[in-house]
Amino acid sequence: MNAAELKGLLAAWAALMNEKKEWLIELDSVVGDSDLGLTMSDGFAAAAEAVSASDVTDVGKLAYQAGKAMATAVPSTMGTLMASGLMNAGKQLKGQEEAADADFFEAWYDGVQNRGKAQPGEKTFLDGMLPAVQALKAGKTPEETAEIAWSAFEGTKGMLAKHGRMAIRGEASRELLDPGAAVAALLMKGYAEYRGKQ
Repeated sequence: MNAAELKGLLAAWAALMNEKKEWLIELDSVVGDSDLGLTMSDGFAAAAEAVSASDVTDVGKLAYQAGKAMATAVPSTMGTLMASGLMNAGKQLKGQEEAADADFFEAWYDGVQNRGKAQPGEKTFLDGMLPAVQALKAGKTPEETAEIAWSAFEGTKGMLAKHGRMAIRGEASRELLDPGAAVAALLMKGYAEYRGKQ
């Protein structure tokens, strides 16, 4: 992934999050405060806009800029987590003009986990993203990875929530899909679609 590709990917995510805004709002309304769709569409729009005209060729610097813009635009819990992921990718990839896709997503995952302090299996974004990162590192195609992420999102039904408003529901949380994992699935869907057009 080079700087031009990261810009294109952020623009693709912004479009997809806007397209799926109502779906995310609906998912979040069951367990949260219904702002997830707006947070993701506004956050990724801000990230894409912040780097669209940049002539920076350093992938890390560009990812960090995008993360900072997202953090400013959507300072909610999920907005901060996504921004932290991008900013960590920025720190890890700084100085590189070309980075492996798997390294980018792994650094994003690590940034989210470090900020949110959750663990896999606790019904969060991580449960959608970790299988995708593992798939990419194992050499799976973007399309295969997106399918794995979507299955992982669907697999959050049955998990016991340990964080956020959903955790208040206790055992009843097992019947619900996790909105955070839905975001991870959308990220990988957008990634696969973007790579498929290249």
